Amino acid sequence: MQALSEALAAGQRVFGENRVQEAWQHWGDLRADVPDLELRLIGPLQTNKAAEAVALFDVIETLDREKMAAALAREIDRQGRHPRLLVQVNTGAEPQKAGILPDEAEALVERMRETHGLRVEGLMAIPPVDEDPGPHFDRLASLARQLGLSVLSMGMSGDFEAAIAAGSTHVRVGSALFGERNRPHMPS
Repeated sequence: MQALSEALAAGQRVFGENRVQEAWQHWGDLRADVPDLELRLIGPLQTNKAAEAVALFDVIETLDREKMAAALAREIDRQGRHPRLLVQVNTGAEPQKAGILPDEAEALVERMRETHGLRVEGLMAIPPVDEDPGPHFDRLASLARQLGLSVLSMGMSGDFEAAIAAGSTHVRVGSALFGERNRPHMPS
């Protein structure tokens, strides 16, 4: 919490969170005190957390399936709150990562708009760690142009320069600012 307080004191107002529950712990009480705060969900979202996500986040970057679109549409309608939405694209077709495959993105964005009435603003991707990110960023930028989307959330602390060169409008540099995320030790 000290690092967040220092970032706020320095004027930082846009923050990404990986998990809904952690975001509530960090921001639930602070949200009202910082009216110009923008919270972005950049981690996977489960349908049972849709209500909490709509209530807290200004941007949800990880929309990647029809079931989630339906859950978010219901909550947006119920709460009257309209977070901006990005579709996560799995440009590397990695089975361990969330995101729609690039070839399926157009149909999903169309269903989100027409079936669920959602306003999709852009696309998000996290390229494979062991590959040159450039081609993945270029593919996402091309797909966004094809779909008429103006927002591209791509690039993190280690590759944001390449992402910006490819047209990224949002980069995620949390580890450069706050250090690596503590992860639970997994037995081998």
